[in-house]
Amino acid sequence: MNNDNQKNTAKLPPIGGIEGGQKNKSDFLDINAYLNQDENKDLLRLLTAGSVDDGKSTLIGRLLFDSKKIYEDQLSALERDSKRVGHAGEEIDYALLLDGLKAEREQGITIDVAYRYFSTNKRKFIIADTPGHTQYTRNMVTGASTANLAIILIDATKGVITQTRRHTFLVSLLGIKHVVLAVNKMDLVNYDQKVFDEICAEYKAFITQLDVPDVNFIPIAALKGENVVEPTTLMPWYHGKSMLEFLESVHISSDRNFDDMRFPVQYVLRPDLDFRGFSARVASGIIRKGEEIMVLPSRKRSRIKEIITYDGNLDEAFPPQSVTITLEDEIDISRGDMIVYPDNLPRIERHFESMLVWMDEKPMDPSVQFFIKHANNTTRVRIDKIQYRIDVNSLQKSSVDHFELNEIGRVVLTTNKAIFFDPYKKNRSTGSFILIDPMTNNTVAVGMIIDKLNAEDLPSRIVDEKTLEATKALIHKGECLITDTQRQKRYNQQGTTLWITGLHGSGKNELAFTLEKELFDQGATVVLLDGSSIRSGLSNELDFSPADRTEHLRRVAHISKILNDQGIITICSFISPDESIRRQVVQIIGENRFKLIHMDASLDFCKKNKPELYEKFEQSLIENLPGADLHFTIPENPTLMLKPENRAQNTRIIMEYLADSKIFPIV
Repeated sequence: MNNDNQKNTAKLPPIGGIEGGQKNKSDFLDINAYLNQDENKDLLRLLTAGSVDDGKSTLIGRLLFDSKKIYEDQLSALERDSKRVGHAGEEIDYALLLDGLKAEREQGITIDVAYRYFSTNKRKFIIADTPGHTQYTRNMVTGASTANLAIILIDATKGVITQTRRHTFLVSLLGIKHVVLAVNKMDLVNYDQKVFDEICAEYKAFITQLDVPDVNFIPIAALKGENVVEPTTLMPWYHGKSMLEFLESVHISSDRNFDDMRFPVQYVLRPDLDFRGFSARVASGIIRKGEEIMVLPSRKRSRIKEIITYDGNLDEAFPPQSVTITLEDEIDISRGDMIVYPDNLPRIERHFESMLVWMDEKPMDPSVQFFIKHANNTTRVRIDKIQYRIDVNSLQKSSVDHFELNEIGRVVLTTNKAIFFDPYKKNRSTGSFILIDPMTNNTVAVGMIIDKLNAEDLPSRIVDEKTLEATKALIHKGECLITDTQRQKRYNQQGTTLWITGLHGSGKNELAFTLEKELFDQGATVVLLDGSSIRSGLSNELDFSPADRTEHLRRVAHISKILNDQGIITICSFISPDESIRRQVVQIIGENRFKLIHMDASLDFCKKNKPELYEKFEQSLIENLPGADLHFTIPENPTLMLKPENRAQNTRIIMEYLADSKIFPIV
């Protein structure tokens, strides 16, 4: 390391007489002026993308190093790590400034999105270094979601490759308007202009298919620092700006939508009874004091009374400012409502088309109703149709019935209630959303709204003639159009009958009701059937004779089957004393769904537990009492045999069985 590089460390610029030790009032005023100037600098959010070893991390590390934004301790660590785990030979490996994960340093690749902040005298920057591998597409989408500009790197020795096209497509999909094609490693091709021109021509032919309005081409050698911060003398044929000069001067302020005022309410501020304000970040447009506004969805109108910020009131506010506004009238407004101008309304729709990026490890299940979080509004949403999946490498479209991790496609969505949106190309803030899994609360997808759908274009789940005929045949035979698998996915359980048998006084009812409450608390869809409830209505004309008892249980079995067909767990608490009757019940419900639980209690235990019933029998007031004058057959092979003395453990034993059998998971 030479002395020049050792001095190349970050340092605050000298202000007034601070360095000389002279401190006076003007010095502190100068400091405040400097800090104010730094705070008011324009901010550029950018990302880097490219194939493995194209030099993304090296480029950013070089930008930080050559712009003197590395402190001495960082520089010492960089020199040490370059010798130990670097991939740049004898030179400093600037990529190590970005590759913070242990796995990245070991493999020499970027896996996670690495964010870095630095500033120059002209602008502040937030850089997202995104991974190049196909399996980390979702990571790149995350990094690109807020970017104004994308730097796509190409290895000059390889030219335009598949991943170059993929990253450019993703950049276009996410609405990034400025792209810089950085042709890196020009030192390895002897800074040849012909190589650079051929790469640019091939890339231009591809990008014309996409919607990217501003494309620029810069040749660099990131490892050597050529044309990164200072213009290079080794490529005299290039007359453009260096990378940093371009980043400092690219115009992005006009990229924001200042035409369509959108204020999605995030918080209703009520510090006391006399103040009612509505706080949010301005999504787009300009909010002006005194302007008439409309609140969606109520469509009530008022005027803006005040625009309040921490630093004082404003006459107008614009994106990305966060403000609190008050209105001249008392209007009921909640989080998720949107404040707009009456003559400039967004789409107010339930049905729309969207490009979707699937980000969950678990494949998409189109039958699931997800939560959609759009602006500050959350509601349920279903996927009505997958129009196509797009291969991000070749841009080929294909028909699929679901998406896997990192796959992208066009879908039709329907929300439970109308949302207020603009097409993503017009307004990134109100045209984007995320999907949330209702069971895990994981973010499973991000979406960019294309536009609303007209009624005649709405998809039907029964569309082609072949499907229609098959559906009619099922309906004619009385068969359900919803499969058991679809119900299992919806309820996260299998339709099953838990048939609890035992003598009067064995504790089967206590177990049944306790089990129902536990399943309900865990989120199961469950129904309890017991002798009292069924005999009070459905079987009220039947007595306790063996024949009527059999008919009573036959009815219960059919109800259980119907409920199981709907995916519902049914708990049945019935003595069912005869093995032949139980076999008939199994035939109705089905062997796979029927789970027999025997409460193994002695007659003496039952008499002590329910003495009034057995006293009536002994007084000859009742007859046909199982275990007394009516034989009770102990089940031969019950699913579970429980002891009433272990009442504290019995519910847990059943819950663990349900989880082990994949009937219902324990939370």
